[in-house]
Amino acid sequence: MALQCGIVGLPNVGKSTLFNCLSNAKAQAANFPFCTIEPNVGVITVPDERLVRLAEIDKPKRVIPTTIEIVDIAGLVKGASKGEGLGNKFLGNIRTTHAIIHVLRCFENGNITHVDGSIDPVRDKGVIDTELQLKDLETIENRLAKTQKQAAVGGDRQAKRAVELLLQYKALLEQGKNARELEVEAEDKKIVAELCLLTNKPVLYVCNVDEKSAVTGNEHTEAVKQAIAGEKAEMLIVAAATEADIAELESYEERQMFLEDLGLKESGVARLIKAAYKLLSLETFFTTGADESRAWTYSKGMKAPQTAGVIHTDFERGFIRAEVIKYEDYVTLGSEKACRDVGKLSIEGKEYVVQDGDIMHFLFNV
Repeated sequence: MALQCGIVGLPNVGKSTLFNCLSNAKAQAANFPFCTIEPNVGVITVPDERLVRLAEIDKPKRVIPTTIEIVDIAGLVKGASKGEGLGNKFLGNIRTTHAIIHVLRCFENGNITHVDGSIDPVRDKGVIDTELQLKDLETIENRLAKTQKQAAVGGDRQAKRAVELLLQYKALLEQGKNARELEVEAEDKKIVAELCLLTNKPVLYVCNVDEKSAVTGNEHTEAVKQAIAGEKAEMLIVAAATEADIAELESYEERQMFLEDLGLKESGVARLIKAAYKLLSLETFFTTGADESRAWTYSKGMKAPQTAGVIHTDFERGFIRAEVIKYEDYVTLGSEKACRDVGKLSIEGKEYVVQDGDIMHFLFNV
């Protein structure tokens, strides 16, 4: 399954508006395509100026960007952890995603009713945090009873360590904190991954503001910033309604003029997609030539054989070596041949850790 970010939030905070803006993201990414897998799942092109530049140099027959999946998850209400509203469906949908985009309403508008009657994004954040924490506590308590028996009866060392971790998570969650706040050792990450805790997923808080607050934010965004200061989380300010207006403009030039008038260099949608990509710990390598310029997604820290496998499993299985050109060198010198001629093409083996922006050619034999 492709890596997914789930958009969550209370009803009427702008989730669907934001998702619909993402569906028009092709306008911000050189007209690359968007498609819908299901009514609430979209494959979103990741804007990357580097791919556009490579295509300008090589003038290939086709250009293929990299993508991520965005899921618009139904609005949550208090009591979701106990099945209220669409609670079970909501929580189930979050569990299958790899990261969370948490939309918070940071704008005043008397025509759009708030479920709690007033605008308070920190309170809204707390509602969803509490529901997810309660569900995680349920998961922990169910797992703890079983794991404690394994540790006691069999003297299983791994089970004992799992019990220690479960108790640490239990204490943290009972304090109203999220699981991601617990620092874990590298050797414990497998145990943690098996728990599938909802509050352990990386999160990006998106403050949905009005047009006048699109650049500098407002008192609501400042309150959110202070509230998440102790979390391992990022925050982004986006005016979803304004982004919807921008998406309706016919030409790229018109959209850029609109952004400049607002004092923005880049649309909020483009910034959001890039932030989501980063949230998933993803990076990009490129292949380019006369036939095709293409961006490929890989997980940060992967070595050359694993990234070769992103293209085809045979590439990884029969990996011999990789030829690597740095993006900056390719753009400066203008071709693969020019890079070869001046020694800017390096030969890398199985231990090479691929770097974001690498232009690669793999040699393999199966």
